Amino acid sequence: MPKTAIVTGATSGFGDAIARRLVEEGWRVVATGRRRDRLDALVDALGGPAAVHPLCFDIRDETATRAALQSLPEGFRDVSVLVNNAGLALGTGPAQDCDPDQWRTMIDTNVTGLVTITRLLLDRLIAQRGLIVNLASIASNWPYPGGNVYAGTKAFVKQFSLGLRCDLSAQGVRVTSIEPGLSESEFTMVRTGGDKAAYDALYAGANPLQPEDIAETVRWVVSLPPHVNVNSLEIMPVSQSWSPFRIHRDGPG
Repeated sequence: MPKTAIVTGATSGFGDAIARRLVEEGWRVVATGRRRDRLDALVDALGGPAAVHPLCFDIRDETATRAALQSLPEGFRDVSVLVNNAGLALGTGPAQDCDPDQWRTMIDTNVTGLVTITRLLLDRLIAQRGLIVNLASIASNWPYPGGNVYAGTKAFVKQFSLGLRCDLSAQGVRVTSIEPGLSESEFTMVRTGGDKAAYDALYAGANPLQPEDIAETVRWVVSLPPHVNVNSLEIMPVSQSWSPFRIHRDGPG
């Protein structure tokens, strides 16, 4: 019988590509997201409800998350893999210019939503001696101007992953933090408020990572033997590397 994976944020970008790749490998996938039309299109594209079960809810809403998981049909309840992909960045400006509401949205999604669905699924994952894959970011390791709260949420995701490893190793549950660098997806359109010019300028000539690259990485991680754990995996396009430290210099006088 095929194993079951839950992929959060499956309506675009990494999540959509991960769901597609896992179905190709014979997994049943529970695809979550807020946009019902995109979930329905994903189900249709991947062979119908026998292969993909859609759950439409906002991961920031604990009551809705709990109800959605409780509604899973029999064939999708024994979850072996949780891919915590749902997340977002809002804004690119310095902290002193940022909107606190955008900060709260990032924290509620990237941190609170992630830990909530993880906790709700832990008993099932322990029963299956399963795997948790958390999508962090190179921003969890390397600060940059304008990263502020987004980077902080991804640093939390990485450290939470390591903490889960400590708590779950005796139960045989594996935990991996995947930390992508420059990646081309709808994520950037959300972050820039739909600024297509900024989107195009960011990726021009850079040959960035694609969602399919991250999906293939997830496929590899879930395919490893149950005694092997990848603690964290930082991935960049070849074109991306590290800059000198930023230095502010006072003007004359």
